[in-house]
Amino acid sequence: MSGDDFARLAYLILLGLAVGGYFVAQGRASLGKTAQQAAIWGVIFVGVIAGVGLWSDIRDDIAPRQSVIDDRSVEVPRGPDGHYQLVLELNDTPVRFVVDTGATGVVLSRADATRIGLDPDSLVYAGSATTANGVVRTARARVNEMRLGGILDRDVTVYVNQGELEDSLLGMDYLQRFRRIEIEDGTLILTR
Repeated sequence: MSGDDFARLAYLILLGLAVGGYFVAQGRASLGKTAQQAAIWGVIFVGVIAGVGLWSDIRDDIAPRQSVIDDRSVEVPRGPDGHYQLVLELNDTPVRFVVDTGATGVVLSRADATRIGLDPDSLVYAGSATTANGVVRTARARVNEMRLGGILDRDVTVYVNQGELEDSLLGMDYLQRFRRIEIEDGTLILTR
């Protein structure tokens, strides 16, 4: 334990004693009720600590993630929101995509485009796309490498959305590169 950790722990202990002392002093007439409330708060505190400690064990059940079956196949569980989301590496930078069979191309948000090394402000937004929110302007760009597990594609065309886009979209231009796309028991399986 470092000096900073010891100081934080000492501070928390003193704060706990001060708060606890206040409640004991205020509840002198009903120490039984005060002890009962302290026990309830203690159980809540222990429950929160246990939840934080177990998060890594239960995370996959709450927020499932993709898994690579082999160099040619990837399984993607349906997320809690009903969508299939997966992470690809574009130019060695992880980018989260929503699988969108209604999108023609690979569409990047401005934030994701910046993260992978593109400058959205220098792109020419000459294209357009019709979305549920109306027509948006798009700029065509190229990505040197696009990797999904052991599957690598080079020199991939992507489109940067000029408007607001919460998640980047993985459309049919990329999905059609797979030999087989199937959904079984809430799992999307992509096979090259």
